[in-house]
Amino acid sequence: MSNQVIGYIVVFGVFVGFMYIAYSTRAKRADDFYVAGRRIKPFWNGMAVAADWMSAASFISMAGAIAALGYDGLAYIMGWTGGYVVLALVLAPYLRKFGKYTAPDFIGDRYESQTARAIAIICAVVISFTYCVAQVAGAGIIMGRLMGLPMKLAIAIGIVIVVASTVMGGMKSITWTQCAQYIVLIIGYLIPVTALCIKMYGHPLPQLAYGDLLQKIVAKERELNITPIYIEPFTKMTMADMWVLTLVLMIGTAGLPHIMMRFFTTPSVRDARYSAGWALIFIGALYITAPAYAAFQKYVVLHEVVGKPIAQLPEWVAAWGKVGLLKIKDAVELGGNGDGILQFKELDLHRDIVVLSMPEIAQLPYIVSALVAAGGLSAAISTADGLLMVIAAAISHDLYYKMINPNASEATRVYLGKSLIGVFAIIAGIVAAGNIGFIVQIVAWAFSLAAASFFPAIVMGVFDKRTNVYGAAIGMIGGLLITLFYILGVKFGWPFKITPIAGIKDQGAGLFGMAFNFLSCIIISRLTPPPSEKIMDLVDHLRYPKKLTDAHD
Repeated sequence: MSNQVIGYIVVFGVFVGFMYIAYSTRAKRADDFYVAGRRIKPFWNGMAVAADWMSAASFISMAGAIAALGYDGLAYIMGWTGGYVVLALVLAPYLRKFGKYTAPDFIGDRYESQTARAIAIICAVVISFTYCVAQVAGAGIIMGRLMGLPMKLAIAIGIVIVVASTVMGGMKSITWTQCAQYIVLIIGYLIPVTALCIKMYGHPLPQLAYGDLLQKIVAKERELNITPIYIEPFTKMTMADMWVLTLVLMIGTAGLPHIMMRFFTTPSVRDARYSAGWALIFIGALYITAPAYAAFQKYVVLHEVVGKPIAQLPEWVAAWGKVGLLKIKDAVELGGNGDGILQFKELDLHRDIVVLSMPEIAQLPYIVSALVAAGGLSAAISTADGLLMVIAAAISHDLYYKMINPNASEATRVYLGKSLIGVFAIIAGIVAAGNIGFIVQIVAWAFSLAAASFFPAIVMGVFDKRTNVYGAAIGMIGGLLITLFYILGVKFGWPFKITPIAGIKDQGAGLFGMAFNFLSCIIISRLTPPPSEKIMDLVDHLRYPKKLTDAHD
């Protein structure tokens, strides 16, 4: 049986299983479609949250970012894991206690404004769509390598899988398929690096080999006169850029609408808090392994690829070269020296292949490569499911039902939501085919947008009774626009080129929008009329088991 056939059997067998779960748990009512009937227990919701959040960026691109950036790449680890601490303490229990379907639902009711609700809908769609583009791109990379297909065709196949698994049953079926997807993705992620660790160190804990690997990497880099050294800090980012990126990723994690939406599915406030704890445990299994993944790959490249005759390079180098994600530039016209020996600077290795190439690097059977591909697809598709669900809910529930047609039937709302999933998945595929950036970079943009728009308005809505619709609405739209403007200007030079402020690149753009949003919530709210007595009582209700004071600030 050929390797390609094995790959097809494993991947499509896994996804047939996902489709069966989605069909058998399909939603029949609106609350099942939007919030899984609020019956998901903390353990399972935590697993679903982990799958929903551990996207193609976590599975495919994060280890690659650390391999490429070295010390500076640890910003992704600190930001994304730290964000869950913020989420568990600052937002999750209060959102569940509020008892709505979506983040725009919270904004609209907390600030007693359809205008604020509309702005929140726009923010939810922009954030979720940006994030979804990265997932579709990740699915395309995996399908392209597995099947040997052109990127655009691979993306189209990925879209079909995403839409089919999402429209079948909404949040109820997404929850249970995400639990299955987590199991597949974590097994697929851990097997190759564990096998390589056993081969090199004789034990199955790659995390414990990390320190020794770093020493060997540094020694080899010095031998080859490679600079900067892998563990040297602030070589690819300035100190300000690294810490701003960490902060933005942390705050953005707590402000992502598809993650907030998951906490509306638990039976109680206490369950929402425990869900965040379980999610952090499930996420940790991957995140404490990612730096080791990067180090193993870096070690192999330095010892088995760099300095070797190009004609004698390992087979995995040629295989990824055919996909176009690994390039050798030994020729003089490409900047090399033309001596037939691969130098470090002559190797252009796309950071998104670090994890996907590990089974071949470890010389494992092809079925493991197929399992890793299935895990990567699970990560991309589980997150895309949640993101498309946010877009569908924002438009069909928050916009159409809450603002345009309050008399719309459940069947109409669900049908509209399913249609929107298909439309936005296709649009995301078209954008992803344009190859606008690395997966982890696109995801960081989404986190910046979330940090600048939702997080300040929701946090101030929970912890500051005086914040009103004027401050929140201006803060959200201003924060979103400032962040978008900075990303487009720094990354693409549109509408004109922006020089990074204090070395803060496009991925940290959310800092500026977030600062504007918080200042708007504080200053404008205090220069305009206060919220109603009813809303101030509501804030007390959200924050305390019972109302502790009748005084209002």
